Amino acid sequence: MRPADAPVKGLTAWLASGLRAAIVTGRLTPGDRLPATRQLAAELAVSRGVVVDAYQRLIDEGLATARTGAGTVVADRGVRPLAPSDRRRQVRELRLPMPAGDGIDVDLSPGVPDLSAFPRTSWLRAERAVLDEITAVDLGYGDPGGAPRLRAELAGWLARTRGIRAEPDDIIVVSGVAQALALLAQTLRAGGVSVAAVEDPGSRGARDQMAHWGVRAAGVPVDDEGILVDRIEHSVAVLTPAHQFPTGVVLSPARRRRLLAWAAAGGLIVEDDYDAEHRYDRQPVAALQGSAPDRVAYAGSVSKSLAPGMRLGWLIAPRSMQPALLAAKHDTDLGSPAIPQLVLARLLATGDYERHLRAVRTRQRRRRDALLAGLRRHLPQARVAGVAAGLHLLILLPEGTADTDLADRAARAGVRVHPLSWHRLEPGPPGLVLGYAAQAPDRLAEAAERLGRALKLDPRGPSRSR
Repeated sequence: MRPADAPVKGLTAWLASGLRAAIVTGRLTPGDRLPATRQLAAELAVSRGVVVDAYQRLIDEGLATARTGAGTVVADRGVRPLAPSDRRRQVRELRLPMPAGDGIDVDLSPGVPDLSAFPRTSWLRAERAVLDEITAVDLGYGDPGGAPRLRAELAGWLARTRGIRAEPDDIIVVSGVAQALALLAQTLRAGGVSVAAVEDPGSRGARDQMAHWGVRAAGVPVDDEGILVDRIEHSVAVLTPAHQFPTGVVLSPARRRRLLAWAAAGGLIVEDDYDAEHRYDRQPVAALQGSAPDRVAYAGSVSKSLAPGMRLGWLIAPRSMQPALLAAKHDTDLGSPAIPQLVLARLLATGDYERHLRAVRTRQRRRRDALLAGLRRHLPQARVAGVAAGLHLLILLPEGTADTDLADRAARAGVRVHPLSWHRLEPGPPGLVLGYAAQAPDRLAEAAERLGRALKLDPRGPSRSR
């Protein structure tokens, strides 16, 4: 590696890229210690700040770790945090046909959070405190609804941040939103419900989860104001009203009023609040549940704020449904693991969770801005939506464009994106869905450049973001 080979004003990206390649190709192996920043800076005749920033990028990407007294060390990637295992890939390909391309370097699949941002120090500190405090009773078979301490903390936190109206006993601690949907589907099916309205386009994972338990999906179109409420023809509607997946639109005030009126007439809203913590350019809208707690089943989790592997979430359903849901939860797993629940409760009580969220929001805003700037530079004709919140954005394509073909072209350029058509039940306007949470800003800029070279968009109308 020679600094003379680096582009002008690109020393940090050049060094990070070289180190990244050494790790990925195996020239640097797990446990290898990278040179001290001062030493490497002297050897390369660059400033120490360049080396520090390059190392931080590797840490952000989960390729390296930094520990006091140990320096910066290549991370063990035996289980790669940002790439699925072969078995998981096989399962995913049953659901979504991956774009063609063997050399994926930058995975912009939506739904993957920044796993390198997990607050290890705060979690360890809270876990030690919990282990010092818990009694034998805490380690036994507890309430299938969840640890009382966590339910109490969640009730207060959700009331403050999402406008939720619930007592601690109204909360069921679940293994993520997936289990919340599974419990709801089982309960609804037992009550005779076999079809639920869903947003189209919408969350394919939510549709698959409900269908597995016998509740099939009936698509309802989504436009710039959210779901077309007047087109809902069934008694249950599964929605992402605060930040619609994958379009990023927020359910408009007029549509909220119509939806609440629909629910008051006997409908049930299943509210998936999947990424409520990630807001950048505007204040988040309150959850629907606070306006109609007896007509809304609300689900959320820490999958996008901490990590999906924590398998921690919550379900707040109308009280008439709670006995059946608790019975289903008990029959499924007897209850969620105790210690993680108590650790999360402590993080909420001490404010460490909120501090973590503020740091993550700042980090994700930088990543969003890097991808958006890159798209504006390299794909100036692109119309971009959903930029104000969340962990992904949407490139809107001209009518008649085959978005699957563009996704394949992107894959051959080393960038994985999702065609919007994958998330549709019925044909509709095309697009590309790009997740940015799991990639560092320089990688996102590189991905935008590759997309610009690979995709030739037909300019029909001005470039705009919303």
